[in-house]
Amino acid sequence: MNQKSTSFLASLGLVLTAAIWGFAFVVVKDSLDYIGAVYMIAIRYSLAAVVMGIIFIKKWQMMDARYLRHGLITGIFLFTAYTTQTIGCDYTTAGKNAFLTTVYVILIPLISWLLYKKRPGWYVFVAAIMSLTGIGLLALGTGDTAGLNLGDGLTLVCGLFYALHIIWTARYNEQGDDPLFLTLLQFVVCALLGWVFAPIYDGAFPVAGMQNPRVILSMLYLGLFSTMLCFSLQNIGLKYVQSSLASLFLSFESVFGVLFSTIFLHEKITPRMTAGCILIFVAVVLAETKFQFRTKSQSD
Repeated sequence: MNQKSTSFLASLGLVLTAAIWGFAFVVVKDSLDYIGAVYMIAIRYSLAAVVMGIIFIKKWQMMDARYLRHGLITGIFLFTAYTTQTIGCDYTTAGKNAFLTTVYVILIPLISWLLYKKRPGWYVFVAAIMSLTGIGLLALGTGDTAGLNLGDGLTLVCGLFYALHIIWTARYNEQGDDPLFLTLLQFVVCALLGWVFAPIYDGAFPVAGMQNPRVILSMLYLGLFSTMLCFSLQNIGLKYVQSSLASLFLSFESVFGVLFSTIFLHEKITPRMTAGCILIFVAVVLAETKFQFRTKSQSD
């Protein structure tokens, strides 16, 4: 297979990843009627950790104190991000949850500026203003969607911890960590933290809920597809696709999220909210790509 075909298939994988993640917002929102948010995290990450741990069983030979430390730090960031996102989804719409999560893209260069004293380009500040404006428009919904509620606030916190997770993961990858093994360790940490905190936040294990075939299918989808498969497709895609173009494909997660929530959950979106979604999406694309993909396409 030539390089062009490989790049094309990798790009399709990234679009598939965005679609799977987008539909995951619908699955999470629906499943919260049957199972607690933290139990959901414990189960999905346990599935991903067990299956991925078996597939890459030889990588466990790399385990040492450094990997343990790196896995704990990035795993805690990831667990906090998913916990606030999942709990937040219980208090807001799946569509708003999807779009508000993407603020991590704008936060990454701003946090990196504070940590590494590297001032981001002008486009990041423009994207930040556009994103804040978009969030404001999303908050101007009508009825139950009006205003920034608890779920929206938790989702914004989720974006912060996603940003921290990505920054620290990138740092450890640059230090020579194996990305797949580090990802596996993050899954293990999320699963363990989930089982520790689920009884505290959610109470007793939802035996009745887990006997529901609909919930079982949802957990399999979240654990094997949305978690394990998507992280693998993302890692492969970033290897064979230009980073700016890969980021563009992945940013469609928010678009798929609001599209699927409208189709399957019948969530209503007002013209103001639509404008807010568009602003946030354009801000994400600007922050991730600087629209360089457009320049490259014109020069090809």
